[in-house]
Amino acid sequence: MRKIPTLFKRDPDDRRYVTDEITPGCEWVLAGEGVATRKYDGTCVMLAENGKWWARREVKPGKNPPTGWIEVDHDEVTGKRTGWETIEQSPFRGAWSEAMAVHPKEPGTYELCGPKVYGNPEGFTLHRLIRHGRTPIPQILPPAELVREISRDMGWEGVVWHHPDGRMAKLKARDLPTESAR
Repeated sequence: MRKIPTLFKRDPDDRRYVTDEITPGCEWVLAGEGVATRKYDGTCVMLAENGKWWARREVKPGKNPPTGWIEVDHDEVTGKRTGWETIEQSPFRGAWSEAMAVHPKEPGTYELCGPKVYGNPEGFTLHRLIRHGRTPIPQILPPAELVREISRDMGWEGVVWHHPDGRMAKLKARDLPTESAR
């Protein structure tokens, strides 16, 4: 799974936030061509067609990837590399094992969420696997306002848009500058 592009370009003066300028290749979101879905806050895992489970892993510049790691993407700006490691060697293997009590059978990517995953921002009492792209939301507002409303009212991390041809774009609430940061 390649890193999903952020809908708007990063602010070159403060890369924590985005600008109002659309990232090239993401214009389809503003044209209304995709389906908006909830972005869960956890870590990405994948069930491959061969039944093997993998965990997404980011490798920082100057660091060596784990044994058996498969590189998928390289960010030329930050130098970070993204890829997959076997679930058995992932620091999230215990949380994943608990989530497997209700075993998803469909190959694809999932968000692993729960008490021992990045501080449990979703507030789950048990670990669970949530299939990506399966929680559509009505897109009744422009993208930035949609994300602001959802994050404020429901506490969601953000939104991922899915195009019928497989392209995706995302926008996280924390990407949007607050009024005081403008």
